[in-house]
Amino acid sequence: MKKKLATGVSGWLSACMLLVLTLTGCSDDSAGKREAWARTFCDLRQPQAEKIAAAHRSIAEVSEREDATPEEVKEVDVQAYQDLSEAYAALSDALGEAGDPPVEDGAQLREDAQGELQALSDAYEGLQSVAEELDTSDRAKFAEGLRELAGKVEELTRSGDAALSELQSGRLGEALAAQPSCQTPTPGPPDTGDTGDTGDTEGTGDSEGSADTEGSGNGGDGGDDAARDESEEDPESGESAGNGQG
Repeated sequence: MKKKLATGVSGWLSACMLLVLTLTGCSDDSAGKREAWARTFCDLRQPQAEKIAAAHRSIAEVSEREDATPEEVKEVDVQAYQDLSEAYAALSDALGEAGDPPVEDGAQLREDAQGELQALSDAYEGLQSVAEELDTSDRAKFAEGLRELAGKVEELTRSGDAALSELQSGRLGEALAAQPSCQTPTPGPPDTGDTGDTGDTEGTGDSEGSADTEGSGNGGDGGDDAARDESEEDPESGESAGNGQG
């Protein structure tokens, strides 16, 4: 009887050990799959994150230039919006190329994130079209147009914050955070402080996706400066105090 009991206990312990080893193996396998997926996506993400950051830098830099004309500001902004649109579309494609993340409801997470990133791309394409139509000959209208664009960019910033938020949570988020190519700051506009007299307002507020950050909240300052410049004309020369910057 004792021999049978010992045999039974031994068999039960062996079964438990096998179960533990099996579960451990599954855990390691799942972690490996998450790590592989994160590496694939982050490597695809990095060039787009850099493109987004460069677009925001170009907007900020032209807004800080005291000698920038409205035409120059417009040209830079139009190109920046185009770059942002292309980058967010590429991020959406990157998710598709990486495939479904190896987590519960991974297919739905990917599909939702792709849709949000594509929506950001479409929105920036729309801003590009609006910027192309801005009238640089009327400083007041130009400044007002920039302020309106700045408000829309801030809205896109909030959308960009949410675009990859689900993917960046839980164990998948840990796997993404561990990847060197995903450890760069989430692309967003730099805090440039006062935008000066160029009249450019959207250099301080945006998006994505990413996988992202809100603007500094001073996006309207440049447009206000431009409007003030127009009213501060020299009574003798009639020239604008702002040296023609929009």
